[in-house]
Amino acid sequence: MTYSRIVGTGRYLPERIMTNFDLEKIVDTTDEWIRTRTGVERRHVVDPEQTTSDMCVESASAAIENAGIDVTDIDMVITGTTSPDVIFPNVSTIIQHRLGVPACPAFSLEAACSGFIYALSVADKFIKAGEAKCVLVTGAECITKLLDWGDRNTCVLFGDGAGSAIVVPSDEPGIMACHLGADGQYREFLHYPVGVSHNLAAAGTDEANIIMSGNDVFKVAVKTLGAIAQETLDTAGVSKEELDWLVPHQANIRIIQAMAKRLNMPMEKVILTVQDHGNTSAASVPLALDVARRDGRVKPGQLILMEAFGGGFTWGSVLMRM
Repeated sequence: MTYSRIVGTGRYLPERIMTNFDLEKIVDTTDEWIRTRTGVERRHVVDPEQTTSDMCVESASAAIENAGIDVTDIDMVITGTTSPDVIFPNVSTIIQHRLGVPACPAFSLEAACSGFIYALSVADKFIKAGEAKCVLVTGAECITKLLDWGDRNTCVLFGDGAGSAIVVPSDEPGIMACHLGADGQYREFLHYPVGVSHNLAAAGTDEANIIMSGNDVFKVAVKTLGAIAQETLDTAGVSKEELDWLVPHQANIRIIQAMAKRLNMPMEKVILTVQDHGNTSAASVPLALDVARRDGRVKPGQLILMEAFGGGFTWGSVLMRM
């Protein structure tokens, strides 16, 4: 049986850092209020002319180097993002061209904060089907370009970044189980109200900002992530006690703590990076994974559960061995 395995990771965060103290100067909030409710201490913000593909190219280059492959080895590019450079061409084709990847399937998908998990699951299926041998998977967002910096319910949470992974076939189990889900009945709890075929006239106005009902998101997220985590473990025949690490979507410290409690995992076994970059949406899981691989916490052979929850609502989880 052919499995898929992550053999390299990389990340990129914009140079500009906005701390909670910086936010105190532009919105009615405090460092203590933000830290105690979200866990965020700072976030990275793109420059006005910086694009999602700019960040993707940086994180992908780091992942390619980490995996020890050449760009010519890559035969598929998948990007999860809600903030592409343009409507078309899709951002993966831009990344493909800029990296020098030979002609191959290159596409993007939009699942909000679950984007990387969705993209990784797709890569897993292509490799298992024998239709891809080396897939570049990236999650990235220029999410701060969608914010109202006067809305303390959202502006304190989000930041920009990109994380990438190189996925290849393996005879030994790497990715062991993937589970995806969505339920559109909750769309009003977390959404962006402007699109190409809906309310386009509001683009660039005060209406074009992320809208979120934080309490409602929290309730559904914790319940749903708990269920899908157990479903994923059951599918692979793995118990919670066997997990070495939880790599969750870095949305909010309270959601992460609630998930750890449901899995009976001490926070010492949870990869936590939300304090350093806030909620980077589709980028947060690969960012956290790369941090943990490079600082030596996540080691080859260890059992990892990654999961995410995003607007839509969408959700997903991946169980794998490094």
